[in-house]
Amino acid sequence: MAAAREKLQELQREITCGVCQSYFSEPVTIGCGHSFCRACLSLSWRAGAGAFSCPECRQVPQVKEFPAVNRRLAQLTEVGKELSGQLLQSAEGQSQCATHKQVLKLFCEDDQTALCVRCLQSSEHGAHMLSPVEEAAPKFREKLQHVLSQVEKHFEEAATRLDQEERPAVDSRMITLEYRRLHQFLMEEESRCHERIRQEQNARQDMICQYRKRLQTVVVDLQEASHQANVDLLQDARQLLARSESVLSQRAEALSPEMREYPIPGMIEMLNRFRVDITMDPKSASPCVTVSEDLKSVKAGEGWKVGPEHAKCFPCHGVIAEQAFSSGRQYWEVDVSQLPQWVLGIYTSYLRRKRRRNVDSFNSVFLLCFFKKEDDYCLQTYPGSLMHRVKGPVPRVGVFLEYTAGTLAFYNVLQHSLIYSFQSIPFTAPVSPIFSPGPPLPGTKAGPMTLCPVDSHLGACCYSSREGS
Repeated sequence: MAAAREKLQELQREITCGVCQSYFSEPVTIGCGHSFCRACLSLSWRAGAGAFSCPECRQVPQVKEFPAVNRRLAQLTEVGKELSGQLLQSAEGQSQCATHKQVLKLFCEDDQTALCVRCLQSSEHGAHMLSPVEEAAPKFREKLQHVLSQVEKHFEEAATRLDQEERPAVDSRMITLEYRRLHQFLMEEESRCHERIRQEQNARQDMICQYRKRLQTVVVDLQEASHQANVDLLQDARQLLARSESVLSQRAEALSPEMREYPIPGMIEMLNRFRVDITMDPKSASPCVTVSEDLKSVKAGEGWKVGPEHAKCFPCHGVIAEQAFSSGRQYWEVDVSQLPQWVLGIYTSYLRRKRRRNVDSFNSVFLLCFFKKEDDYCLQTYPGSLMHRVKGPVPRVGVFLEYTAGTLAFYNVLQHSLIYSFQSIPFTAPVSPIFSPGPPLPGTKAGPMTLCPVDSHLGACCYSSREGS
């Protein structure tokens, strides 16, 4: 019996698939001589993504075509299955209990184990469900067959799913086309924006030319009037002065440019990828400002007393962030909806000296200033040439810093538009954000300047009314 079992085991090894470790199902043999289930080899070759090698010895077959089913091996597999069943049945009759050395004739349904008659006397299985081995074995084989059918079904589903994954509904080519389409949309939007800028620039040039002509006319009239007789001069004086004052009153509109808004689709959403969590350093705060307990807002204190003539760009009082940046890209947003005047920007301790006269080591701050001048709101940069009127307050400002490129940009978050961008700043030291909630306007009580949470979106805070504006 032992020799027969050894022979059977050797046969079982010959008819067992090296991939699934089960009896062959539609066996195929490749050039190196190894055999596998047809489905196992197909799955292995698909997973190899083109490297069609033997799963066992890794040799690459000379013939790339998928082999046909080996009918003789399939028949041998069926014979091996039958012999295994027969030997198993004969072995069942000889199997003995390891404890009592008696034939195993019963099966415990509760413990799923075979028993001899003496096992029942131990009272361990007395209350359990028992059945003869001859009855339990067919039932168990039926269960195994059911599980096998489920496993095979799931195996086929996995193979089908693998095929579907190799041919996804949205592949890389489609994604490339979508990015190209998006790029085309942005190019068209950029072209429309450039055209709008050109038209508005031409309109402004026409306005300034018309203003110059009116000024020239007034100059000629005034020069002629200076040579008139006294009586004639006095008769025309009232009308001449009124016309001169009318022309002079047009100066602000003609010569002080108004900031135009050019929304850039998707820009703010893209910048949000670089949002950083910033807090204010109370140790760096001026005595004239107060930093909140959560270090997220700053407010002008009672000691900050200035007149309208001192509403300059440079922040006399403010606070610096606790964080400093020396690489990468960072983006943060600030709610300034409750402030009539404010200053935002960055501070760095040192810059590389450049040959250009207007950029040197003394320019260690780069700022955007918002202030009120007479009845107009104005935006000014330091350093820089920006000095524009704006239609109204800017409720929420986005600040983008790209250290390596030396870029600092300010955005009107509500309008999705660029306000101003410093380019090619020669950073050599860490950069820290600056916040200044003023200068306050005389007779007004301004609210706080607040850092927006990293996960925040545009909300009611950006539309809130500003106290004292």
